Amino acid sequence: MTELTPEQQTAFEAAAFRRLVTHLRERADVQNIDLMNLAGFCRNCLSNWYREAAEEAGVALAKEESREIIYGMPYEEWRERHQREATAEQKAAFEINRPKE
Repeated sequence: MTELTPEQQTAFEAAAFRRLVTHLRERADVQNIDLMNLAGFCRNCLSNWYREAAEEAGVALAKEESREIIYGMPYEEWRERHQREATAEQKAAFEINRPKE
């Protein structure tokens, strides 16, 4: 296995994350509920994880700020442009697959 320095690992992880965020911005047709039903996470989860990482590093970041970083625009604007009403099937699948608290 290739040995990576911690700096290389961080750089590669950051690059992969940026690519994922770019991909999700380009695929606005994929709804968050579909991501949750298939993968167990969505854009909102990513924004929460981002905010939590910032807080662990001592950087205060508002929920709206982290969402704008992930969505590439204010969340409400993204919702108006791209979010559709979930179908009954999507909602039922979400209830089965939703994270347990």
